[in-house]
Amino acid sequence: MTDAVEDVLAELAQLEDPRARAVNESHGDDHGVNLGKLRAVAKNLKTQHPLALQLWATGDTAARLVALLVCRPKSFTRDELDTMLREARAPKVHDWLVNYVVRKHPEVEDLRLAWLADPDPVVASAGWALTADRVVRQPDGLDLDGLLDVVEAEMKDAPERLQWQMNTCLANIGINHEPQRERALAIGERLGVLKDYPTPKNCTSPYAPIWINEMVRRQRA
Repeated sequence: MTDAVEDVLAELAQLEDPRARAVNESHGDDHGVNLGKLRAVAKNLKTQHPLALQLWATGDTAARLVALLVCRPKSFTRDELDTMLREARAPKVHDWLVNYVVRKHPEVEDLRLAWLADPDPVVASAGWALTADRVVRQPDGLDLDGLLDVVEAEMKDAPERLQWQMNTCLANIGINHEPQRERALAIGERLGVLKDYPTPKNCTSPYAPIWINEMVRRQRA
């Protein structure tokens, strides 16, 4: 382990906070560093791809989050990103890898398609996250009705993380694509996924019919 890696690990250890750990562990993330302070550590380091690789290799969740903020996304190969995703079992590491790294990679579409068809539901959830993003940003070429077919058939009984991303895709289709909106609303109502999800005040429920209707209302306001 290099001195630079040891320095980062030591800094993260100093930032360990029992309250932050309790919050993070409630979401399935095994570290105790406030994310704002973790981002500050990465900001001070700036982009350092070799260091990012070394931090990732430690297996430490907080170190991996820093790695994802200081890496150079386009420097990874497709195979490296596939391996990293399968190693990233902590939800926040998984989400940041998809959002901050994979989405910036030139082979993102190949990865999306491969992961979407993967039998591992955690890997498949990354494929659905990328698909939900494409529904909003680059829908040309997507079979939206085909996606709704899969959601209708599989979302109700999908594992939690896969279900969440399928539901996000469902909502994004309903919000952004008027021809499919009525069907998206009907699927959400029939399946009832996340209908009783505890939602803080002033936040929009992830239950697709409420989410879709609220975003459409804002667009029209």
